[in-house]
Amino acid sequence: MLGEMPKLSGTVSVFGSIAYVSQVSWIQSGTIRDNILYGKPMDADKYDKAINVCALDKDINSFDHGDPTEIGQRGINMSGGQKQRIQLARVIYNDADIYLLDDPFRLCYDCSSEENCCPGNSSSGVSL
Repeated sequence: MLGEMPKLSGTVSVFGSIAYVSQVSWIQSGTIRDNILYGKPMDADKYDKAINVCALDKDINSFDHGDPTEIGQRGINMSGGQKQRIQLARVIYNDADIYLLDDPFRLCYDCSSEENCCPGNSSSGVSL
């Protein structure tokens, strides 16, 4: 589906947009907000829902500057679970048709379960 493996035979058809969350979180240098929006225009309702669905509200409230907090090479240190929740919020904000999750909760040491890490639904009604 992602084109990362050679196809030996047959066809692969994907209908709709794909959002992918890898085991190892990918965070770019910038603010938490920039990492979630990832170049898309800000929609406050959609953004707030993505934050809440991924249980990022507690993390963001714990930072002195909230979601404008700088992360990445020049920013604050974050736990693996915090990085994964940002990555999950990014794909939920993207509002894709297909979500590929490659064990994103592996690094959520601060979550006792997937339900505690991401308790809600995406804006499209997809449960994580």
